[in-house]
Amino acid sequence: MKKLIPYITVILTTLILAFPSKAQNCNLSIRGKVIHLENNQPIPGAYVWLEETKQGMVTDLDGNFLIRNLCQGTYNLKIQFLGHKEIQEKIDLASNSFNKTFRMEEESFALSGVEIHGHRDAVQTTTAVTALYGEQLLESRGENLGESLKRVAGVTTFSTGNSIAKPVIHGLHSNRIMILNNGIRLEGQQWGAEHAPEIDPFLADEITVIKGAETVRFGPEAMGGVILVSPAEIPTKSESKTDLYVLGASNGRMGNVSVTHQDGFKSIKGLGYRVQGSVKRAGNIQSPDYYQANTGLNEINFSGALGYTSPKLGAEIYYSFFNTELGILRDSHTGNLTDLQEIIANGRPFSNVGFTYDILNPKQKVAHHLGKIKSHYHINSNWKANLQYGFQLNQRQEFDRRRGDLNERASLDLELFTNTLDLFVDHTHPNEFSGTWGLNIIQQANSNIPGTGVTPLIPNYQMLNMGFYGIEKYSKGPLEIEGGIRFDFRDVSTARFVNNELEEVDLNYSNFTAFLGAYYQLSPSLTFSTNLGSAWRPPNINELFSQGLHHGAAAVEIGDQDLNSEKSLKWVNSLEFTSNKSTFELTAYANRISNYIYLNPTGDTFVSLRGTFNVYEYLQANALFYGFDFSGSYEFTSNFNAYVKGSIIRAKNTDEDNFFPFIPSDRMDWGLSYKLGQEKKTHKFTISNQLVARQSREPDFDLAPAPDAYALFNFGYLTQLPIGQNKLNLGLQVQNIFNNSYKEYMNRFRYFTDDIGRNILLKINYQF
Repeated sequence: MKKLIPYITVILTTLILAFPSKAQNCNLSIRGKVIHLENNQPIPGAYVWLEETKQGMVTDLDGNFLIRNLCQGTYNLKIQFLGHKEIQEKIDLASNSFNKTFRMEEESFALSGVEIHGHRDAVQTTTAVTALYGEQLLESRGENLGESLKRVAGVTTFSTGNSIAKPVIHGLHSNRIMILNNGIRLEGQQWGAEHAPEIDPFLADEITVIKGAETVRFGPEAMGGVILVSPAEIPTKSESKTDLYVLGASNGRMGNVSVTHQDGFKSIKGLGYRVQGSVKRAGNIQSPDYYQANTGLNEINFSGALGYTSPKLGAEIYYSFFNTELGILRDSHTGNLTDLQEIIANGRPFSNVGFTYDILNPKQKVAHHLGKIKSHYHINSNWKANLQYGFQLNQRQEFDRRRGDLNERASLDLELFTNTLDLFVDHTHPNEFSGTWGLNIIQQANSNIPGTGVTPLIPNYQMLNMGFYGIEKYSKGPLEIEGGIRFDFRDVSTARFVNNELEEVDLNYSNFTAFLGAYYQLSPSLTFSTNLGSAWRPPNINELFSQGLHHGAAAVEIGDQDLNSEKSLKWVNSLEFTSNKSTFELTAYANRISNYIYLNPTGDTFVSLRGTFNVYEYLQANALFYGFDFSGSYEFTSNFNAYVKGSIIRAKNTDEDNFFPFIPSDRMDWGLSYKLGQEKKTHKFTISNQLVARQSREPDFDLAPAPDAYALFNFGYLTQLPIGQNKLNLGLQVQNIFNNSYKEYMNRFRYFTDDIGRNILLKINYQF
């Protein structure tokens, strides 16, 4: 027996060491992305099956899937999607996890009952991307686009009052952020601080935010980031679906109704349509202690699409109409210099008004028409040709406070016509390479409509921009590498009368841009992406030629014809962690901008018969923007979880060693949610707290000191109830529960008034 003890000891020791070793190797994973071979677009709902573990799942909206907790060994993976060839692959898991992009090929023969899916453009980028869809998008209904996007870490708003909000990504806004309405770049008079995006968020099935410099992919105005507003895919078979939204809000006594209906034609396979419309009305907004005079709004919006898709050919016709009338806070238009100084010193309006839906001067009327024709043709299984044409007409009128019969004459009356043409080819192959090569042409004509009785703020102009670009992507295992290059040429011609003499100016701009990015899966739970991109933006017409009173902004703006193009180099790095109970994402960035153009308060005032107004001028300096944003969640139990998100940004004028105006202050949002009920019948309660620091990095001069820090508490309730085959969603939100008085630094009307007080919203959504 004593002779056997050494052998037994060796055997036991070996077994003891072997078991931990094996356990340590059972945290491997298989991660994948399933896309169409012919167009590189994701396939949501593809069925993924692992034979050895009998695990099955479907891909998410972006075509992704993840199978966790796998041990070393050989596995047989199967991927199926209706109308496509099945993928079978043997995977050997050694010491590292597995990651691959799977490209599914459509069947070359017809199958009865096969559903032909529409073609929504996928987001193909290695930079930081965040999307709002599903429950998050449902909770944002009734808000304007800027307010909805504040749910994304690193995105804030630059606002003029409560109803006008422009999205800000990493400190940049307006003409540095490109918004795409169903694939067409939105072209309106977005250069003004009080010019909100002309788009109805109700038309969106998904809103995607790209935080990197995307000039190569989309053009010069994408140097700060891109926002994709994507409607639902057009049905390709007879399957009726209707979404009805009814919303009400206590503050402003807002009412909002939206209806979306889509269906396909039984007689023609692959042909479908979608229509959507909304109306919105609100009256005077209420701060905690008073009403804000003349802050109501009216909106009527519509969109419709007709599409056809077959294995070889696809086509779509799309139209959207956005129409709004907005009141501008009357107290922002003062009668003389003393009034202006007193209201800024007082910090709130002197007027004592009640509630009304009436909208008087000053106000805005904006109508925006957008039409799109798009088609694609599959040259073969690897190459696809695309053609897209877009037409837009933007009509903007701004009304000043006038006397007598001149009151209904617009002080600013502009019409902007825009034509865009995109020609590009996509290529994908069974190997690791894919890419896009294309040509983009933009033509614009902007006119001042006569009869205002006021010298136009900006001249009439015509603009032509041509861009050529190429993007290539390599994917293999856990690594994706992407790079691209673009050349743009822009010609601008302006004309206006100065002292009764015609002044014509011709300007030309051109520039190369490029980017290189990579995505790597460090472990089953951890991924890292990095993107280094150059970008540029020629100065806008208002920055070059503004010379007078901008009525909607209640300010005099002075341009500079000698401004140079902005050029930037932005580096974005993102780290994402995902486990069974927690998620966390950290995005850090640095953006060096040469010749950064900004609107700076001079400290002077302009006195006229229409009142007294602050004077701003467009200046240029070298800038460094840097910071980080983060978001995360933790699941304490299956019903109870917490989330946190926030952002910190610094924006320095490196020429003067000081800070730029209108840069978001540090902020954080955190909350707890508890969910009751089963999968189809749930009740979700959320309590959240928004913390916003005082902006201590102020420019050398401002009309008033930055407002104090503030904290707001919010409450949310959402229940989902099945009604037969249909679904009813009921929501209740209470914003600013304690009715705190506060001022947001990024609100241009903070000089005159507090922000909005408590607001109770009731939301009803019926899907049938």
